[in-house]
Order: sequence, then C-alpha cells, then structure tokens
Amino acid sequence: MSLSSTSNLISSHDQDATPARLCIGITIGLSHPEETLWNNGIKQNAVFLADALKNCPNVDSVVLVNTTGVPITSSLPWDLQVWPTKSFSEAKDQVDVLIELGGQISAEQTAYIKNRGVRLISYCCGFEYIHMMEAVLFSRNMGGANLFINQRYDDIWMIPQVANCSRAYFEVFRRHEARVVPFVWSPIFLNQKTAAIPFQGSWQAPDSGNKGWRLSVMEPNIDVVKFCLYPILIAELVYRNNPEAINILQVCNTLPMAQKSMEFIALMNKLDIVRNHKSVFLGRYDTPTFLATNTDAVISHQWENPLNYFYLEVCWQGYPLIHNAEMVSDLGYYYAGNDVQAGAKQLSAVMNDHACHSAQYLYNQRQLIARFLPDNTDLVASYSALLTEVMARPLR
Repeated sequence: MSLSSTSNLISSHDQDATPARLCIGITIGLSHPEETLWNNGIKQNAVFLADALKNCPNVDSVVLVNTTGVPITSSLPWDLQVWPTKSFSEAKDQVDVLIELGGQISAEQTAYIKNRGVRLISYCCGFEYIHMMEAVLFSRNMGGANLFINQRYDDIWMIPQVANCSRAYFEVFRRHEARVVPFVWSPIFLNQKTAAIPFQGSWQAPDSGNKGWRLSVMEPNIDVVKFCLYPILIAELVYRNNPEAINILQVCNTLPMAQKSMEFIALMNKLDIVRNHKSVFLGRYDTPTFLATNTDAVISHQWENPLNYFYLEVCWQGYPLIHNAEMVSDLGYYYAGNDVQAGAKQLSAVMNDHACHSAQYLYNQRQLIARFLPDNTDLVASYSALLTEVMARPLR
C-alpha cells in the first residue's frame, strides 16, 4: 500500500471518529421589538453566553431563540449578523442543544425538540427561589395556577451567585441535579454605550468646583437581594464625620418609595444627609450614562447576590465601588456582610486616596475581570466539557 493511500485511510478514519460540531440555541423572551439591553441583565446574559460558546471547539454555531411573538427586526439592540436571532419555529429544526435562559418553552415545544433528539438545558441566572417566595407572600404574579415547571431537562446549569439560595428549588421541582457553571460577562455593550461619552465614560477625578464627592446608589429596589438602605447608611456615617467631603448623595430607583412609602420617608428624615438637603431620590437611569455624568463613587449592598453585572460595569470603567459582594471581594473596595462601619471606612479611604492611583486601579480591575470574559481559556474549556458531557448522556 502506498504512503498516500495509507494517509487517505487515516484521514477518513479520523473524520468518522470526530463528533459533529453542535448547533446551539439560547432562548430569550422579547417583550418589545426595540427592547433596551439595560432594563435587566437577562438579554445581555444570553449574548455573553453565546459569545463564550462560539469559542468552544465543539460548537459550530449559536443562535438566539425568541420564545415570544415579538417579531425579530433590525431594531433590536444587537447586531443580527453577529448574534443571529430567530423565532422558536424557525430554530426548532436547526439546533442540537437548546439552552433555556431568557424565555421558557412549553410542554408541546419540549416534546417536539425531544423527538428530534435535541438536548434541553435549563440555564439558571435568576434568584428564582426568592422571586417565587415574594410572589407567594406579596401576591406578585409568577404564572399563578398555570405555572409550568419543565421536568424534562437534560441538565441544569446555574451561575455561582444563585446556587446558595436556589439550588434546592431548581433540583426538587425540576427533578434533576443542578451544577454550577462559569459566570460570563463582556464589556461589549458597555463600550458601545460609552463610545460617544468623553473619556469613554471612564472615571475622572472629581471637579474641585463641586465641593465634595458625588455619591451614587443604584440598587434596583425590586426585591430583597439589592436594596438601597445600607448604602445610604454608609453615606450617612461618612457625612456625620466629614460633611464637607460629600457634595450629594444620589439614590436611584427610589422615586416611588420617596413619594409613597411613609416608612421610607420617615426613615430618611431621621438622617442628617437628608435633612440637610445633601441627598436626592431619583428614578431609573442606565448605568454607563449616569456614572459618566453624575458619579464619583458608587456604594452598593447585596443580600444573596454576590456577583452581578452592575459591579463589573462600575469597576471596568474605573469607578470606585464600595460593596459587600464576596464573590468579587478582590474588585473595588470591599466590606464584609452588613458592616456599614467598615463600608464607611472604605468610602472615606476612597475619597482620600482613589485619585492618586486611579490609573492603576482601572488597569487592575480589568485584569481581574478578565476571568469572566467570553474568550477566557478556562471558561471556554469548562463550557466545552459541559456540552460534551451532556451530549454523551442518554436523552431524558
């Protein structure tokens, strides 16, 4: 046998042994054809995961799959050439794996793709136990009597920050083991948003004419995991000790509470920083713009939410973040737990020293955040291995 024919046989054998590369779908649930990326992190999460999976050697293509009736148009806030987006009916016969992330499919749709041999993965990036608890206790609609819990997943992937409080909720109701997968984030949309802002929206030293620092609190205030009260208390402690250091405290996402909640109004009126008209209570703003135009430092507090896009956005742009998120304790200026005294010390240190090393801080933050980027080698290898393992399992 000639060398060339031997080589051909080897090449043919290798091709037969090589598994086919996968076509992946990731669900989203659009509510509007021009939906913003800044009203929650779910759509960003789908895009970032898509970018990570595109880097996996066992993935051929990734498509975003809309599970609602909202039409797919060029008005969407992402490039459809870069992130192809289709309806479920368009994608259902094309994917090998469907990752249910931002939009839920029905029992009938599940049966259809299962009959095709498609693996179905539940990607859990929300605090579903807390959301359901609040729905039950406070009559928030989460589906009511028509609530559908799919029990035909081939795997359940959950990001690290939801595992502690929601793992049991996922596993018992969905009747499948859940496992922690890498958190993914990218500055791509942040960079797009800040491209036209001076200095690309990055942190700049406070204007000496401002007579103190502009402090911002941007907790969503829609559930217990991220609420504004402790950040306000941190600012209050610093203000009591050094009132001249603070120009203004801006508390976003609080306007309805400041207008209608008598308890919130009563609490705020006990604070010097409020009584002396050094604080304002505002509505909702997109993070990049508000940081660039209104902010010198950000104060944050979380309860069962120790890793969040907001922290990464703030730190990537070089803003000092005073926070208690233990999963990223190496970012920003960390204080533990509910220790507002420690938070106040960190805020005071920021106002005294941050300007002296802001350039190094910006560099360090981006180096540390690199572990979450979609092209991180370890992150990509983890997702590639997860997909290989799911495909090797019997279809559920």
